[in-house]
Amino acid sequence: TCLPGGLVLAGCCDGVGTKVEVAKAAGDFAFLGQDLVAMNVNDLVTCGARPLFFLDYIACGKLDRAVLTPIVKSIAAACAESGCALLGGETAEMPGTYGPEGLDLAGFAVGLAEEGKILDGSAVQKGDAVVGVPSSGVHSNGFSLVRRALLSPGSSLSLHDRPPLLGGQTLGDCLLTPTKLYVSLALKALSGNVVHAMAHITGGGLFDNIVRVIPKGFSLSLKYDAWPRPAIFSLLAERDVEEDEMRSVFNLGIGFVFLLAQKNLPDFLALLEKEGEKGYVIGEVTA
Repeated sequence: TCLPGGLVLAGCCDGVGTKVEVAKAAGDFAFLGQDLVAMNVNDLVTCGARPLFFLDYIACGKLDRAVLTPIVKSIAAACAESGCALLGGETAEMPGTYGPEGLDLAGFAVGLAEEGKILDGSAVQKGDAVVGVPSSGVHSNGFSLVRRALLSPGSSLSLHDRPPLLGGQTLGDCLLTPTKLYVSLALKALSGNVVHAMAHITGGGLFDNIVRVIPKGFSLSLKYDAWPRPAIFSLLAERDVEEDEMRSVFNLGIGFVFLLAQKNLPDFLALLEKEGEKGYVIGEVTA
């Protein structure tokens, strides 16, 4: 939607999927709100929009303050960190549609961009570098596969277990690590006017999320050994999730991606480091 002054409204809607089921099983709802905000604002910022406000929709079978209070607090904190207002939302108690412990979350984010500075991928060129920024873990996609591989009936693992691969962390704490918020970093990166495109790595994995922000006729060459993977993905591989399936479902340790000309790499990687993030050159755009 175009506004006076060359400004454009952008919006998006997303949820946290079946990560809710892991939170319910663990009895830990402290960071689901951040997951919900991140899934929206991280998508929104990829076109160059600055988030303005956020709305939430929470559906449940029975209102439970012990569940809903930490979720809403986390939503508010994540909105503040992302520089957007939490305008409100809707909490729907729906017995008969949901069981007593039933819960689902959805969010809606609206942002503002300058029409002439929208990132639509048209500036991407053959040879552009693909720079990835680490994720905090699984984030909020692929949890149906996670639950099937690690927590299905008869599994030898529980959320309270501390698998050696996780270095002393419980499986529950690892899986419920909140989705990182990339808005501040992305807006800072855009200020240098060298970024050609950005991608938030969600369902579909790295290739599918990046290739859709580049022009038709181009493809990608990705180096999947160019960054350290979080241990949770090693655990999933140990539980017979094939590499090809993991690449098509998970972020594998890269949560957000920037595309830019190779000549601008040194300064850009220095900018990321100044902002406290490590950038990995994980591939390039090919013809």
